[in-house]
Amino acid sequence: MTHQVERKKRCYDSVTDYFTSAKFFIYLGHALSTWGDRMWHFAVAVFLVELYGNSLLLTAVYGLVVAGSVLLLGAIIGDWVDKNARLKVAQTSLIVQNSAVILCGILLMVIFLCKVQLSSLFNGWLLTLCYILVISIANIANLASTATAITIQRDWIVVVAGEDRSRLADMNATVRRIDQLTNILAPLAVGQIITFTSSMAGCGFIVGWNLCSMCLEYFLLWKVYQMTPALAIKTSQKEDEQELKQLNVQKDVEAVQKPSESSELMSGVAEASSVEKNGCCYNITQPFRTLRDGWVAYYNQPIFFAGMSLAFLYMTVLGFDCITTGFAYTQGLNGSILSLLMGASAITGILGTMAFTWFRKRCGLVRTGFISGVAQISCLALCVVSVFLPGSPLDLTVSPFQDITSHFMGDSSLPEANPTTENSLITQTHSFINGSTSASEIEEMKPQVVSYLSVSFLFAGVIAARVGLWSFDLTVTQLIQENVIESERGVINGVQNSMNYLLDLLHFIMVILAPNPEAFGLLVIISVSFVVMGHMMYFRYAYKTLRSRLFLCFSSDPKNEIDNPSPPESDKV
Repeated sequence: MTHQVERKKRCYDSVTDYFTSAKFFIYLGHALSTWGDRMWHFAVAVFLVELYGNSLLLTAVYGLVVAGSVLLLGAIIGDWVDKNARLKVAQTSLIVQNSAVILCGILLMVIFLCKVQLSSLFNGWLLTLCYILVISIANIANLASTATAITIQRDWIVVVAGEDRSRLADMNATVRRIDQLTNILAPLAVGQIITFTSSMAGCGFIVGWNLCSMCLEYFLLWKVYQMTPALAIKTSQKEDEQELKQLNVQKDVEAVQKPSESSELMSGVAEASSVEKNGCCYNITQPFRTLRDGWVAYYNQPIFFAGMSLAFLYMTVLGFDCITTGFAYTQGLNGSILSLLMGASAITGILGTMAFTWFRKRCGLVRTGFISGVAQISCLALCVVSVFLPGSPLDLTVSPFQDITSHFMGDSSLPEANPTTENSLITQTHSFINGSTSASEIEEMKPQVVSYLSVSFLFAGVIAARVGLWSFDLTVTQLIQENVIESERGVINGVQNSMNYLLDLLHFIMVILAPNPEAFGLLVIISVSFVVMGHMMYFRYAYKTLRSRLFLCFSSDPKNEIDNPSPPESDKV
């Protein structure tokens, strides 16, 4: 009897310790932050489409501004994270992000209420100004979200985990599982609110959520900071103090050893350099030097090829974004089936996080990335096969640039595409989104598909590849966490985000240049090619790190290879 009581008490104590630990508070804060982010990113795209007369123009402009801003400012944001105290960075980015979303939500509510009046003032320029403000403020919120992600997911988690790499891997995997769940549930929740009430109610709900979430997240950050004393100390601060001490010692030695004339000359040079550094031109060019130094530091990292390999995976149309779902609709899949497929992709993504922790413990971190890459490429082979199966719309006689040339050159001499015109499909899709089309009309306007074999293989490959994709993502994330020194952690992750956005931007440009469904098969092949090139870069890094031991997946003593991998060579091709 006493043993059972003691066992229950130990169980109760362990549960209590977990729910009051810094690790749990980080999970809870990340869940709140990610839920708000996913709701906002989903809702703002819907709001912009609705405000601009069911046109995708504002949504496209918003996406371009967001991608361009992170691409240009990623290194600068990371440098700001490195040079300031952790708590200050986390709290500032949290307040700026949520305040921007709240302000943007209120502005959207005003536009929804007074759109007719605003459009009649100053020939509609006032309404255009409101659109510009919405996109600008939303972009500020996204930049602040980037800073929050860098400081919490790339720095705080490393400090809280301490020297325990297994604990770090578990925390990274749990954070990714939270991402996967919120990716599905948050848009679903806010979508139901918008559908069954109104866009005004959706804006109000998001504003209220961010206001409450900001207060709770602020408290959680403070608690984690108080419970983890190591967060109060930054390596960069220690290094700066040591450098100042060394410089002072050198100056004292030089003052004793050198004659007075030389010391006066050196002091004059020092004063001139200080004046130059405090000058207007120096301050203006400081962000550009920070940007340059960040990219140079990223290139000189031993994990450069591992980071580049992750960025190359963003150059793909084989994901559950608007492009793939739009193509699926042209192939006769309805919204119900697409939602089920998205749920299946979330499940396989969670399985990928589990596979990461299992393989890392048995094979080591570097080998886990290699295994994940092989698994992802093997699954994506189904997507390449789908291009040539019955039901595939691939038609090499139709120019992929047909729409571009017809818009800019005004000729129709190129071969005609399918009888189902793209404009009618876009019009039908817009009416479907806004609920102005009945179910029978939706069934009638769907394109006639000869076979579902091709699209079935396509989505089977995309969903199965999520296991390898998320396992590989976690591998590269932890490699960056473990191999980048603390003083450069922010700027390196900022540049990594910039690289991810750059390749993501290129994949959208690729789709803009070849938007026809007949050209989607070519986009699939190009996407798989970029994924293969990315994993080839990772293989180069992994082979330089482990050499021939890379292929000993289940070695007898993997712990030594996990904790003490041979350093990769510093030369780059």
